Amino acid sequence: MLLYDDVVAEYRDFATYAAGDSPCFQEWALGVADDEEVLAWLGTLPTLKRQPNLVFAAARWHGAPAPASYDALRAVLLEQEPAVRTTVMERATQTNEVGRLAVLVPVLGLVEGPLSLIEVGASAGLCLFPDRYDYEWRPLGGLRGSGGPLLSARASGDLPVPGTHPHVVWRGGVDLNPLDVADPDAMAWLENLVWPEQDERRERLRAAVDVARREPPAIRQGDLLDHVADLVDEAAPHGTPVVLHSAVIAYLEEPDRERFHDLMARLVAEGRCRWISNEGRRVLPRVTGGLEVPSGRFVTALDGTAVAYSHGHGHAIDWL
Repeated sequence: MLLYDDVVAEYRDFATYAAGDSPCFQEWALGVADDEEVLAWLGTLPTLKRQPNLVFAAARWHGAPAPASYDALRAVLLEQEPAVRTTVMERATQTNEVGRLAVLVPVLGLVEGPLSLIEVGASAGLCLFPDRYDYEWRPLGGLRGSGGPLLSARASGDLPVPGTHPHVVWRGGVDLNPLDVADPDAMAWLENLVWPEQDERRERLRAAVDVARREPPAIRQGDLLDHVADLVDEAAPHGTPVVLHSAVIAYLEEPDRERFHDLMARLVAEGRCRWISNEGRRVLPRVTGGLEVPSGRFVTALDGTAVAYSHGHGHAIDWL
């Protein structure tokens, strides 16, 4: 998704991204793109705070029904503007979609364990528990035996279906605003970020919170650029450090995206860690290279080399 672009282009891009997954959000995004009054209000917000996911979530937080017509969103945005603005400024889109593990676990299976996982932009750390879920990659195979919830994704290509669950011996991460899985308000906000029609994702989130509450992960507060190297060194005595992230680097401005890529490339070249990224097609251009990435797909990569196109919420993986 575009996060540092012209606001009309950003909302039209989001409508394309939401197509097929949320008719409500698709309609809302297209409605905003054609609404001069709402666009003028968005123009008063900081650039990063104009993003559709955040604006729509804030409106729903203040009573906008969803799924519903664009008029329902518009009424809340304009009639409850001060409250919506406050929520937009105070909150963030820390979606923490655990379904993305269905596209990350086949890549984790290529890394020699035991594994020390380091998630940057970890939110509540729900994606730090790949060993606590079962998986189904339709129609290519599956992985059972964890006793946990089932995550599934449509799969194509020569997907390396893992034969065993990841052996995770250490978990940690960093986030500008870590969310506590024991905090009801924080978890209610996470649930509010789930798209309107996606009841299955809501149920999956609740199950993921239950998993994490049994062993709350240690997420430090801070800028990922300042903490990644230290976390790699902290994790190294326990197992192979693996830095992973999904739908996170898009929130950095372009110079910081380049800094992050340089940092990770250096850590990998020095043999200090492995690097699994799962980001939008325009986010890490040196990872994407000359690939013609389908619209609405993420690029999943190992050590800076693309290995798959993935659905943004983990519903599908197309191995390259």
